[in-house]
Amino acid sequence: MTISRPESGPLAGSFTELSGDELELVLEDGEGWWGGAAEDGLSMPFGTGSFARDLGSPRGHGSRDAAPSNQSGPVLVSTRGRVVWSERPFAFAFEDGLLRLSGRDVLVGRGGGSLREAFLAASRRFIPPSGRAPARELFSGPQYNTWIEHPYTPTQETVLRFARDLLESGMPPGVVLIDDSWACDYGTWRFDRARFPDPAAMIEQLHAWGCRVMLWVVPFVSPDSAAFREAEGRGLLIRDRTGETAIRRWWNGFSATLDLTDPAAVRWMTDQLDALVEETGVDGFKFDAGDVRDYRADDLTAAPAEPVDLCEAWARVGLRYPFNEFRACWRMGGQPLGQRLQDKPALWGPAGIESLVPEMLAQGMIGYPFVCPDMIGGGEIGSVGGQSAVDQEFFVRYAQIAALSPMMQFSVLPVRVLDDEHLAAVRDALAVRESVLPLILGLVDEAAKTGEPIVRPMAYHASGLDDVTDQFFLGPDLVVAPVTAQGATERIVALPPGRWRGDDGAVVEGPARVTVPCDLSRIPRFERLAEG
Repeated sequence: MTISRPESGPLAGSFTELSGDELELVLEDGEGWWGGAAEDGLSMPFGTGSFARDLGSPRGHGSRDAAPSNQSGPVLVSTRGRVVWSERPFAFAFEDGLLRLSGRDVLVGRGGGSLREAFLAASRRFIPPSGRAPARELFSGPQYNTWIEHPYTPTQETVLRFARDLLESGMPPGVVLIDDSWACDYGTWRFDRARFPDPAAMIEQLHAWGCRVMLWVVPFVSPDSAAFREAEGRGLLIRDRTGETAIRRWWNGFSATLDLTDPAAVRWMTDQLDALVEETGVDGFKFDAGDVRDYRADDLTAAPAEPVDLCEAWARVGLRYPFNEFRACWRMGGQPLGQRLQDKPALWGPAGIESLVPEMLAQGMIGYPFVCPDMIGGGEIGSVGGQSAVDQEFFVRYAQIAALSPMMQFSVLPVRVLDDEHLAAVRDALAVRESVLPLILGLVDEAAKTGEPIVRPMAYHASGLDDVTDQFFLGPDLVVAPVTAQGATERIVALPPGRWRGDDGAVVEGPARVTVPCDLSRIPRFERLAEG
């Protein structure tokens, strides 16, 4: 079926049972599309070239090399105001001036005449905002993750030293995330007392220093553990198609997986987490894994579920805790969940730093406004750990992007890896963040009510700038153009119509593309001036 002129009016399109057939939409002149999966951000907006994605299956699904998940959702929105939605995952492809869709109950409609109108219509009808945001402290101060400094080796002593070193070096208090290996086994969510002899005292001390505390958890259960024997005996684990408990390889080895379609399995998990909150004073949790790749379509679960449903079920566990972080999510747009980009390598170029802004833009257009561009300097442990020395310029430019994102997260101690010049540039970035923090917090509140992205594509507020995806709007009136090129001393900034004042005080009449100097400490940005 080919549709060249969808019905007009707010999402007046119709549901179509495709049954393996394809629905084809003729692309309108200059129409660009956003949505689907955050990891495709560098390819957005879709429409000018060929691109294909199956939202129900990650690349290489079922193989050891399957791609990890980031955020995804069954929604596409266009710069001409059109919307595609389904309750279920669908496949889509752009080619030869057409958008081909294949799936169940796909709705096509029009929400207006612009990208913003399309997004707001989709948000109201399909991904309504909850009215809540994650905990304020996740935005008001930096986050400090132990992962890079102490991978797999956190102890009470090293966590306290990590936080103390940060604070004594002049970093502001924030949220401390204790990453993998604080517990004895996966699924046994109690502190390893050999490493953490008095976790309540540790958390009390961190609180006294002005920090909140989160713990890393996953939906896995170590096979050789008492927790496994209990969970298996109670039927709380996913079974494979033969009926045996499914033991799956993930990045830390082999584990069973909780069947989170079973309310008893959810309670088994949350009872442990709630006990940690009550007994130790921990504030919340980093919910890692839950990737679509970790599940199979023929898995046996308490309720019928596809891999995407199990990813969604993991995210729903986090709704219980205002201090939360997720990396993998399906169809949870509009919910009060912090969303981190997947672990990034310490690389210049599109595989690394150049992907941060496009992927955050994609997160927002799928309905996830509360975003974090991974750990500053990169969170991919193999890449970061393999460096003979930290690329200090890279670290600074990464910190500058994070400083003007909704959330910013450190995992390497800046004072340990940076010289005075580069450390000063990071502190300058923190000062810039402090100056715009009222704006960021206001946008967090707005996103909770309206669902609107905090980090927005240029096309969201300005037609004709669809191709500009290395800069962004922070709200409707601040254009941020971070530097992502190695050794750059200047960059081009695209500005929409209107009068704009740069961070250097220069006033520019738009529309314009201006070349601005960008020394190590500068984050180019322009604020819209009132008319008249």
